[in-house]
Amino acid sequence: MLGLCAALTSLCAMAGDGVTDTSIRLGMSSPLSGPTGAYGRQMKEGIEACFARVNAAGGIHGRKLELVALDDGYETAPAVANAKRLVEQEKVFALMGFYGSSPTAAVLPVLDATGVPLIGTISGAEALRKPVNRHMFHLRASYGDETAAIIKNLTTVGMTRVAVFYQDDGFGQAGLKGVKEALAAHQLEPVALASVPRNSIEVRDAVATIAKAQPQAVVMVTLYRPTAEFIKQMRAVGSSPFFVALSPVGTDQLITELGPLNTRGIQVSQVIPYPWGDKLEVVREYKKALVTYSKNSPVSYYGLEGYLNARLVVAALERAGVNPSREKLIAALRSGPFNLDGYRVNFAQGSNSGSNYVEISVVGADGRILN
Repeated sequence: MLGLCAALTSLCAMAGDGVTDTSIRLGMSSPLSGPTGAYGRQMKEGIEACFARVNAAGGIHGRKLELVALDDGYETAPAVANAKRLVEQEKVFALMGFYGSSPTAAVLPVLDATGVPLIGTISGAEALRKPVNRHMFHLRASYGDETAAIIKNLTTVGMTRVAVFYQDDGFGQAGLKGVKEALAAHQLEPVALASVPRNSIEVRDAVATIAKAQPQAVVMVTLYRPTAEFIKQMRAVGSSPFFVALSPVGTDQLITELGPLNTRGIQVSQVIPYPWGDKLEVVREYKKALVTYSKNSPVSYYGLEGYLNARLVVAALERAGVNPSREKLIAALRSGPFNLDGYRVNFAQGSNSGSNYVEISVVGADGRILN
């Protein structure tokens, strides 16, 4: 324990501010390879498209934005190592775009020791929101918000026998808690619970447990590979309840993994606006920026989330002024609402959850995502 404290104290002393006369450096850690690599790559492409657009227009108060992105493979130890490297060696001004509940929770001591803010996390876990950490800012709604919307949707159409298939880590436990609380609000409880280890597709036992309970619906708090395997095996044993997943599943990746025909009718809660639509100015801007600055990148929910994350960083940096500091950046984020051309974020009330936006999407017959 003393060794950890000493290491963090040293890290704090060595932290550069990441700002020069010509640049501002930001750091990101997410899975960029392996089973979940598509999530991080799409998010990174969205961030880079936004930064390229801003840089082409002259940057922030004359400074160009730089992104240093490191691969953590959706594992906790590499995420912590990356956070320390980004602060200590890469001298970033702030962190952004961290992925996963457990990896992000493990990074909190680094934020507290160095005073470096983390803006935008791919996690809706309540443990990252309460108690409020002054260095962490969430762009997306919580898993509690998502699961409340899912259970409201299910009970409205008379589905009361609900099972939960969840990932056995911080993400899955947070989603499971949300489902239980949402069901309890309707005087219900899950008819079956079953889990899968993180980064695993060994779902046989989970299929046996949940199929035996004969649920009307299964809420899946898992990523796309175990989700796809679970659905395949459930159908193989003759069980076809209504399937609904939380946003981290990655709807487009799930469709690719299962195939358009097999994903028809599956619902997914989304915490980011529909990226194929044209109603919001920021969505139109995102798609134009992809074409201009990232020609090989597909439109996706994670890509738009990365773009929105970058737009929030840009807006906060502009408010922080010509001579930014980390404390000025944190104050800017707390200073009032941000309207990111249609997507609104607000940390002014002392919360570190900037949005509670949730909508439910469904996969159509041709594999298209409909909202």
